[in-house]
Amino acid sequence: MPQIIQIPKRKIVTRSEQTQPYIPNEYKIVSEPNYTSSGEKLIIAKNVDETTITLDSTKNQKITVKVLTNVRVLPDFGKIDEEWDELQLDWGACVQFQNVEGNWYILSSDGLKMS
Repeated sequence: MPQIIQIPKRKIVTRSEQTQPYIPNEYKIVSEPNYTSSGEKLIIAKNVDETTITLDSTKNQKITVKVLTNVRVLPDFGKIDEEWDELQLDWGACVQFQNVEGNWYILSSDGLKMS
């Protein structure tokens, strides 16, 4: 005896021409003297003579910091690369940090100043 199987109707998917919606925590432009990360993926520091950025391990596990000013980066606890209490970044530097087991590690950088 033949069995009748229902074939689902074909769905047509079209590509929308709309732009991606703004996601509020994708990036933060910092122009204040002190800032603590709050879940964004990218921080850009500019339009201020110098600033201090504290990396909050409760809200960020991985973050990139691009600086167009002088920036001091502090971990909320632990050390950076198990060695430094802070990093001083000069204009143009870009550093990617990852939090692992209570320390922030530098995954990649261009322009770190070891001083």
